[in-house]
Amino acid sequence: MMPRLPLIFLFAMAMIPFALGTVWQEATQVGVLVCLGVFLLSLVDLAVTPSLLAVEVHRDVNEVLSVGTPNSVKLWFINRGTVPLSIHVHDEPPLPCHYSNLPFDIQLVPNKHQYCIYHVEPHHRGKNRFRRVFLQMKSKLKLWTVYDEKDIHQEVRIYPDIKAVRGVELLARRNRLAETGIKLSRLRGRGTEFDRLREYRRGDEFRSIDWKATSRHQELISREYVIEKNQNIIFLIDCGRSMCNEEGGVTHFDRALNAAILLSYVALRQGDTISLMACSNKVERWVPPIRGAGSIQKLIRQVYDLEPIYEASDYQMMSEQLQLRYRKRSLVVVLTHALDEVHLSHLGDALQRMRWPHLVLSAFLRNVPLQNRMNAIPETDREAFQISAAVDIVSTQTTQIAALQKSGLLVLDTLPENLSVNLVSRYLEIKARQLL
Repeated sequence: MMPRLPLIFLFAMAMIPFALGTVWQEATQVGVLVCLGVFLLSLVDLAVTPSLLAVEVHRDVNEVLSVGTPNSVKLWFINRGTVPLSIHVHDEPPLPCHYSNLPFDIQLVPNKHQYCIYHVEPHHRGKNRFRRVFLQMKSKLKLWTVYDEKDIHQEVRIYPDIKAVRGVELLARRNRLAETGIKLSRLRGRGTEFDRLREYRRGDEFRSIDWKATSRHQELISREYVIEKNQNIIFLIDCGRSMCNEEGGVTHFDRALNAAILLSYVALRQGDTISLMACSNKVERWVPPIRGAGSIQKLIRQVYDLEPIYEASDYQMMSEQLQLRYRKRSLVVVLTHALDEVHLSHLGDALQRMRWPHLVLSAFLRNVPLQNRMNAIPETDREAFQISAAVDIVSTQTTQIAALQKSGLLVLDTLPENLSVNLVSRYLEIKARQLL
């Protein structure tokens, strides 16, 4: 408990008679009596104030949270006392994180289950925990602030952004996938695997008409084809120091991992096979090929605790390991962030070596602070020099990325927050154009 301003004010007023004691001798005795009265009043206030020990608290939260996205946490309360309580609540979520709707105030009715919801956005993946819940209440006469804490430790596992996967799955079931920003390519009608017969529609190619079925049904019938399944997708995720950069509290590596998981879900639903290799100056993690829509959870469990390290990435080693582990033609998706033109040059050499026998799609995450600096308006000579330098760096990198694209590599240059959507759109385009 802690005294509040009203109690401090009363004791300060009780000191006034002591100051008058120099001119009025009896004032000292009056001051003693007043202080004693204020003290007894404070004790009475504590005595009539209900105890916070009568409040039971339970935290309802999933064992698995998603990094970089709001996750709901529900705190349940029940007041075992006989009088209503107005309490101020704070929780201790996994750190580092961002939270909203916390702390909060709640009015607890006796013997009734009540709850409040707040949201927590973890910044780091891996194992973490919720700790204590702190309760705070004003005393009956508002002279004291009463405290209590409930030691409710709960272990959680913080996974990559699996909520995006669930959202895409829900929209896909409702045929509303375009609402996520994914550009849908027409997968039907452009493949080579026969799927079904259907009525002819305006715009169908004449060569797709099945003349035997047309003669039987006395109306135009078209053959419908689908894109080939059982193709191979390999994710090469850079987890060196360049991927330690953060934007909005989320590292580039987390953005890349979230995008890889989302694209894996889409590819597995298409019937493709997925594998993943994370490299810095060595192979940090290798996930052998998996397939089947239900395998996405297996992939998430194997990569949720991956973290980037402050070491220079060895792209030559990455290329050699790819050739050793997987020689069958595949779509190789490289997720990285280029720090400068020298870094990009070394990376480009490794990407060229990966081209045989694979189809390489390299996704580069842009440097957001550098982009913002480039678009700023200078107010001083120093700022003008900084903006000029930023423009020169971005221009050089753009030229090198364009050169990689002209050499036959597939390149995606995107902002970190748009990586997932743009990567899935590019994958669907590759499938529709039968590049693999």
